[in-house]
Amino acid sequence: MASKQQMTEREVSGQAAEEVGEQAMGPAALASAASVGLSLYYFFIRGDRQLGAFVGLWPPTILAFASYFNQRKMRQQLDSITQPGTTLRNALDSMMGNK
Repeated sequence: MASKQQMTEREVSGQAAEEVGEQAMGPAALASAASVGLSLYYFFIRGDRQLGAFVGLWPPTILAFASYFNQRKMRQQLDSITQPGTTLRNALDSMMGNK
């Protein structure tokens, strides 16, 4: 089991930030692409232009929610390294992986 210090170092490393982005944006990008495809299907193949336009508005909404949750996760990580009592030097060393 990893110690709290090791877990904190992993959380603030660049690798952890990339993993957060991939986890949040992977399903959202897939859902957005599927929504665009569904929108094109309704708009051109089925001929239901109103429903096609409505479904076409889903991708920005899906991506906005994914971005919000991604930012919330990054804020939690930032708060965990800038807790009261943590010196600036310790926070920077932890971010850079020196400690």
